[in-house]
Amino acid sequence: MRLLIRFFAITALALSAACSRNSNQSWEDVKTAGRYVQRGVDALWGKDYESRMLTSDEEFIGPYDGEFIPLNDSDLKNSFAATDMALPQPKGVPGQKGIPGLDQFYNPPDILLSLFRTLHFETDEHILRDKSDLQVVAQIAGYMKKNPKVFLMVAGHCDERAPASYNMALGIKRANYIRGLLVKNGVDLNRIYTVSRGKEEPVAFGHSPDDWKVNRRAEFKLYEK
Repeated sequence: MRLLIRFFAITALALSAACSRNSNQSWEDVKTAGRYVQRGVDALWGKDYESRMLTSDEEFIGPYDGEFIPLNDSDLKNSFAATDMALPQPKGVPGQKGIPGLDQFYNPPDILLSLFRTLHFETDEHILRDKSDLQVVAQIAGYMKKNPKVFLMVAGHCDERAPASYNMALGIKRANYIRGLLVKNGVDLNRIYTVSRGKEEPVAFGHSPDDWKVNRRAEFKLYEK
C-alpha cells in the first residue's frame, strides 16, 4: 500500500509540474513518471530490473530442481556456444592411425574406481559446484599426467526431462566442461575424447527428483596403449 501511494504521488507531481512548463517538456515529464509507475507495478508482480550480463560460467546459477525450463531447439546453438570452453578437438580421429576407437574404451578397473568416480550436475547445468568434485578432476589430471599412454573418454549424461536434442547438447556441454578442466590442469587435450549420451542411458529408471539427480552425470572410460 505504501508503494502504491508513492506511485500516485510521483504521477501527481509530474502532472502538476506540467501546468507551469511548455507542452513538450510537460509530456516528457508525464512519460518519465509513467515509466517509474510501470516499474513499480512490475515490481509488485515480481519483475526484476536488476539484471546484468554474466561474464563467466561460474556466475550462472540455473533453475532449481523443481523449476526445469528447457530451451527450445532453436536456442541451443547460441546459448551453448556463448559459454563453451574454446578448446580444439583432439588431432587424432578415434579408430584411425593408432588412435583407439571409442568402442575400445573400457570402464576403469576396480583399483581406479574411487579415482575415476562418476560426477553429478544440477538441473540444466554443465559446471561442477562442489569442491570435492573439482578435487576429483584435479586428481584425475594428476593420474593422466603420470600415465602418458592412457587415453580418456568423458561421457555426458542427462535426466529424462526435455527433448532429446536438448539433452544431447547438454550432455556434450558437460563432457567438454570436464575436458576443459583437465586441460587446464595440464593434461594433453589430444588424449581426452568427449561424447554425449543425452538421456539415452539412465542408471536410475524412476521418475523422481532423486532418480533425475543420479542420471545427471559424467562418466569416465579409459584406454591404455
